[in-house]
Amino acid sequence: MAIALQQPEVDPGNGVVSEDARRQAHQARAERARLRQALDLQRENILSQRTSHPARRSALEAALAQIEGQIGALG
Repeated sequence: MAIALQQPEVDPGNGVVSEDARRQAHQARAERARLRQALDLQRENILSQRTSHPARRSALEAALAQIEGQIGALG
């Protein structure tokens, strides 16, 4: 996740972003988007499950809280 949060480096001399830095930033954004999509799918899967068993419901709620925490950390 630390890679996804890095900003491209700007050359202080001329304010230009290198092609390598631009590519890395693009890859980080793409990875972050894939991770967000995977978390959204997991969240929807959990929300679609119905159960009357208390232990199963508790496990689903815990998993949902964890996923929502990860989504929140992504921003």
